[in-house]
Amino acid sequence: MRLKKRIGFFSFLLIAFLLPFIVTSPYHINIFIMVAINTILSMTFVLVFRTGLLTLGIAGFYVIGAYCSAVLTKMLGISFWLALPIGAVVTGIITLMLGLIIIRSWAKGSELVFLFFTIIFNLVIVKLIGYTEVLGGLSGMIGIPRPEPIFIPFYGPIEFSGKVPYYYLICFLLILTMIVFYAFYTSQIGRAWRAIKLSPQLAASLGINIFRYRLLAFVISGVFAGLVGSFYASYSTALVPENFGILESIFYQIYAILGGLNFYISGPIVGAFILTWIPELLRISKELEPIISGFILVTLVVFLPGGILSLPERISRLQTLFVKITRNISQRSL
Repeated sequence: MRLKKRIGFFSFLLIAFLLPFIVTSPYHINIFIMVAINTILSMTFVLVFRTGLLTLGIAGFYVIGAYCSAVLTKMLGISFWLALPIGAVVTGIITLMLGLIIIRSWAKGSELVFLFFTIIFNLVIVKLIGYTEVLGGLSGMIGIPRPEPIFIPFYGPIEFSGKVPYYYLICFLLILTMIVFYAFYTSQIGRAWRAIKLSPQLAASLGINIFRYRLLAFVISGVFAGLVGSFYASYSTALVPENFGILESIFYQIYAILGGLNFYISGPIVGAFILTWIPELLRISKELEPIISGFILVTLVVFLPGGILSLPERISRLQTLFVKITRNISQRSL
C-alpha cells in the first residue's frame, strides 16, 4: 500500500511538472490553477470533517487570507513573498479565536452549533468586507500587485507575467499541503482524529482531548485556506467580496464528496478536477453551475455514497457477490 501511494505521488509530481509543456493554452492553464486552488480548499474541509466537525466557513477563511495579502502588498507595499505567509498566519489566528468559542459549544453537546457558527461567520465576514470602504467596498479591490520576480540558481529570474509561473507556484503550495496533511494523518494526531470521528465518547474514555484535537484541525484548515487566499489575491489582482459567499464553501464540500470523503487527499483532487472542468467544457453559466453540481451530488449520494474513488471497491464487491451467486446456482443444479 505504501509503495502504491509513493508511486501515485511521484506520478502526480511528474504529470504536474510536465503539464505546461503539453498544455500551452493560457486559458487551460488557468483552469488547472483553479483546480489546484479548489483542491486545497476542499482538503481543508476534509481535514475538519475527519474530526467529526462539519464546516461551511472555508470561503470565509479564504477571503481573509486574500484581503490580508492584498492590504499588505497594495496599501503597505510589503513584498508578496512576505505577505503570503503573513496572510496564512493571520487567518490561523482568527481561526484559533473562533474555534476557542464554537468548538467548546460543539463539545457541550449541541451538534448544530458548530455548523451554524461557521455559516454565520462566512456570511458576516463577507458583509463586513463589503461594507468597508478602505477595502474597496462591494465593488471590490483592484490593482493588487503581482509577485516580485524570483531568482532560481542555474535558471535565472522568473517573472510572474504569464500563467505558467503561477501554475508552478500553486502546484508547490498544493504539494506542500499534501505533504503536511499526509504527515498529520499518518501520525498519532491523525489516529486521534480518526478515533474522534468514529466515536467521540469512546475517544474521550481513552483519554483523548477532543476539544484540543478538533481545534488543531480547525486551525490547520484555516491556515491553509488563508495561504491559498493570499496566492489568489496576487494571481487575480482583483477581489470582490461576493465571490467568497457561502455557496463557495458548499462547492468545496461537494468536491470532497464527489471524490470520496474517505480519500482525504486523492478525493479532493478528483472532485475538484471534475467539477472545475465540467462547467468550462459545457460552458455552463454561473446560474446553472449550482444546479448541475447539486444534481451530481444527489446522484452520488443515492448511487455511489463513497464517491468516485470508491467505484473500484464497489465493482470488486459486486464481482465477489456475482461469483457467490453463480456458485450457489451451480451447486443447486447439481
